Amino acid sequence: MKQTDEILVFKQVLQVPFEYSAGPVVSKFLVALRDEKKILAIKCAKCGLVYLPPRSTCAKCSAPMADWVELSGRGTLETFTVVHYPEPVQPMKTPYILGVVKLDGADTGLPHLIGEAEEKDLKVGMKLEPVFQENRTGHILDIKYFRPLK
Repeated sequence: MKQTDEILVFKQVLQVPFEYSAGPVVSKFLVALRDEKKILAIKCAKCGLVYLPPRSTCAKCSAPMADWVELSGRGTLETFTVVHYPEPVQPMKTPYILGVVKLDGADTGLPHLIGEAEEKDLKVGMKLEPVFQENRTGHILDIKYFRPLK
């Protein structure tokens, strides 16, 4: 039998339904979005960094975190891009704007959709506020998008 160096490649689409557990930290964040339209961050008691989205362990000093902080939701646009390519998993029809918003009181940026604005009107450093979905389900998209502060 002759050995070959031929490499076969097969293209196939897999559909794997699954359920994802957000865990206790992210669940608390999502429940607050859903039930109270509150944006909660978590603060490291050791080094003082405030994370949004929240996490259970500090990325800087590895300390466990449990100190919750309620944020106003207002923040600053750190960067943005316009998405032009459609994919079935995307939450909006193209083109749409995706940005990183650093909420007042947080040390990390939150990637999210930007709405009620045209690309030409956006500037890094501008202030934004959240717009919540009317019917919330406990998902990050309970924040429908961030819009320029009026």
